[in-house]
Amino acid sequence: MRFRPNARLDPSQVQDARGRGGLPGGGLAVGGGGLGVVGVIVYLLFTLLSNGSGGPLGGLDGSTVASQPPGQVLGSACQTGTDANTREDCRIVGYVNSIQRYWSGVVKGYTISKTVFFTGSDSTGCGEATSDVGPFYCPVDRKVYIDLGFFDELRTRFGGSSGPLAQAYVLAHEYGHHVQDELGILGRIGNDRQGPQSAAVRSELQADCFAGVWAHHAARTGYLTKITKADVRDALSAAASVGDDRIQASTQGQVNPETWTHGSSTQRDTWFTTGYTTGDPNRCDTWHGSL
Repeated sequence: MRFRPNARLDPSQVQDARGRGGLPGGGLAVGGGGLGVVGVIVYLLFTLLSNGSGGPLGGLDGSTVASQPPGQVLGSACQTGTDANTREDCRIVGYVNSIQRYWSGVVKGYTISKTVFFTGSDSTGCGEATSDVGPFYCPVDRKVYIDLGFFDELRTRFGGSSGPLAQAYVLAHEYGHHVQDELGILGRIGNDRQGPQSAAVRSELQADCFAGVWAHHAARTGYLTKITKADVRDALSAAASVGDDRIQASTQGQVNPETWTHGSSTQRDTWFTTGYTTGDPNRCDTWHGSL
């Protein structure tokens, strides 16, 4: 999967805060034993907000991360699909553009949500976020936040792929939460934050399904070439690698479904596949019946 060389990127949809500084990474770590990513997400987006959503969900060239002062890279460097095929940060800009072009044509009155690139930590509408948080969507300021170094962690820590569609899946999942916000779905989570049938898990699995729906239509947005079977395998690898059961087994040596917040590896694989094979957002109803 590559970008069409003449595709025009819109870097205004990404806010570049890399190198701006802030608190050292790990300042808000809540979980332990390797579950810091999940723990911090729960803390930021449920404890602080009570109605938020997000979560962890592969490497980028270090020369494109925090190598220049914030806000001075993307606007001049990321203009075309050719740029996206040669620079990883421009590639993420392209994914954001493609994802939002699709949803803008599906959700009436869709509001563009900016993605914020940061390193180390950043202040958000949901509180101070550090790299330990992983990618997340903040419904207070309606932005997606990501430290691009997470893609390396996805591969080295969680054992997932860091291929092109795996990276795109991460962004598409978080924008799935923005779509939920646009549709008034995020409020359903309430205090139902843990458990295999919880509203939190249902929200995450629907975001996985929405990511698959975008992937089904990605080539039609005008930015990307056709997705291959190998690309899909990369995305499924990323989705499965951050299943609650897989993370718990590798970090705790046991699995406790009653503490799940995102769903199992099989569930995440299944719901992304549902979205990708059908291309129909209406098939992403995770809110009814047993998961």
